[in-house]
Amino acid sequence: MTDRPILFSAPMVRALLAGRKTQTRRIVKGVGNDNCLPLKSPTKTKMGISTHVIDAPEHPHLLPVRAAVGDRLWVREAHAMLPRLAYRMSIGTGTIDQREHPTDGYSAAVFREGFDRSGRLQWRPSIHMPRWASRCTLTVTDVRVQQLQDISAGDSIEEGVECATCVVMGKSACNRKGCFASIAAYRELWNAINGESAWDKNPWVAAYSFTVHQGNIDQLVAA
Repeated sequence: MTDRPILFSAPMVRALLAGRKTQTRRIVKGVGNDNCLPLKSPTKTKMGISTHVIDAPEHPHLLPVRAAVGDRLWVREAHAMLPRLAYRMSIGTGTIDQREHPTDGYSAAVFREGFDRSGRLQWRPSIHMPRWASRCTLTVTDVRVQQLQDISAGDSIEEGVECATCVVMGKSACNRKGCFASIAAYRELWNAINGESAWDKNPWVAAYSFTVHQGNIDQLVAA
């Protein structure tokens, strides 16, 4: 079991905190169609990874992927650093949270996603979030290697997207089973994050499934 950081955008942080997101797909670099042939059914590797790539175990550029089953991923998101007492007395009910530095007695982190208090803060990109400031931890339960467009309707829902119909209704129109609209919503999300027409390139991706724990990784380990 290994602990690793993972970056999420603001919409995906919202989906994690709301309990709507239990999967994420990340491009597996260096993989091309010439050396990776699809199988009809998945196989298991020694790392516990389900793969649809016929010769995956023989290709070091494919394995290992970023994480394996059992690994813990601590979420990095946009945040700001400030004195720990600055917003301590104004923490709302789920709209703002704060993580205090475990040792220095002075620093704290607040999160841009969900912050609704006044004040001019210097927001820092997610890549700069330290481990102690993370408020969300993911435990990997499954890893599959597949091409992006092989995502199923059900998996598109697990990616945390909401189609226009679901937004208007205020609930899932498909009872979280997914449909063509949820796949279209995921396609739009992928292009928004990875660039215009990124979906059309149909890259090989690692599809991670996970359970979500709303808490710092070190606090969870201690508990």
